[in-house]
Amino acid sequence: MTTDQHDDQSVRGGGPLAGLRVVEFVGIGPGPHCAMLLADLGADVVRIDREGGNGWENPIVDRGRATVTVDLRSEAGRDYCLGVTDCADVVIEGFRPGVMERLGLGPQVLLERNPRLVFGRITGWGQTGPLAKSAGHDINYIALTGALAAMGRPGEPAQPPLNLVGDFGGGSMLLAFGIMSALWERERSGKGQVIDAAIVDGTSSLMSMFAGLLPRGAISMERESNLLAGSAPYYRCYICADGREISIGPLEPHFYAELLKLIGAPPALHEERLDPARWPEHCVVLAEIFKSRTAAEWTALFDGTDACFAPVVPLHEASEHPHMAERGVFVTHDGLVQVAPVPRFSRTPGAIQPSRDGATAVAAWQETGLARS
Repeated sequence: MTTDQHDDQSVRGGGPLAGLRVVEFVGIGPGPHCAMLLADLGADVVRIDREGGNGWENPIVDRGRATVTVDLRSEAGRDYCLGVTDCADVVIEGFRPGVMERLGLGPQVLLERNPRLVFGRITGWGQTGPLAKSAGHDINYIALTGALAAMGRPGEPAQPPLNLVGDFGGGSMLLAFGIMSALWERERSGKGQVIDAAIVDGTSSLMSMFAGLLPRGAISMERESNLLAGSAPYYRCYICADGREISIGPLEPHFYAELLKLIGAPPALHEERLDPARWPEHCVVLAEIFKSRTAAEWTALFDGTDACFAPVVPLHEASEHPHMAERGVFVTHDGLVQVAPVPRFSRTPGAIQPSRDGATAVAAWQETGLARS
């Protein structure tokens, strides 16, 4: 039976993942974000929570779930989880390696009971390796991949990019991709499998472009000469007269020429654009120019051009930008402005699902069961 053939009351309308049953063992960071992505696209997600939650209650990331609180350390809690995962397509867990096994809920146990189960494991270091059982966070994981070393100003400590690159770019997105890949393979084999999604793996994959360009000398990873790290005068942010910031990114010569013409900059900036030794001086020149007008004035000047420009918008203002507003990137749901489901589908669009009582959702699963080949 394919995943879109579950015919029961727990299947909610809408989204390409309608009918997919996901059990999320509560965690922080990438696991909850991955579950949100799946729920937004129609998956029926049951979160197995613990008393007191995960300590990072988040009304946006936690949306669209059916939540049930369970004591995983008790025999009754373990039996309850076994019954839930028996009816599931996917499990998501983000504990350190060995924790689920000690709880009696490891993949060997669950897949023996439910051979079609896709068991997704998200960790920082991965399930194997000398650091596998060590504590860590996003900043530590991206530090080992070469990503963090390239970020920041020369001569200063590396600057962490929030936890976007590791937890989410190299974590939840990798896990979601792995889950979809395993489900696709299951359509042919009829069997589930275990996904070892490690943030160090995912972030290393994100660095593939740089790893490929570096041996060819097509890019430098040194902060003072990496044109994508903020050192190049034409790929960085500048402060305006009102204290707001703008971003410019005209890497291509014809785009840079257009920008320089619009702002009345000296021709030498274009002629010497490929010389990193001249970049600090050029940055000073552009900084003085951009400081002469407000961000709103620069936005008006660059509107409709190919100068590769955008204002630097704070998160609380992002939904109000005309482009973001017209596309409907953000929606108001439960009184909160939050991102709409992504990506977009032409026939089966996703939707923010209502939160539901976990016990009711689990009962519906168990009433209908899960047909398997």
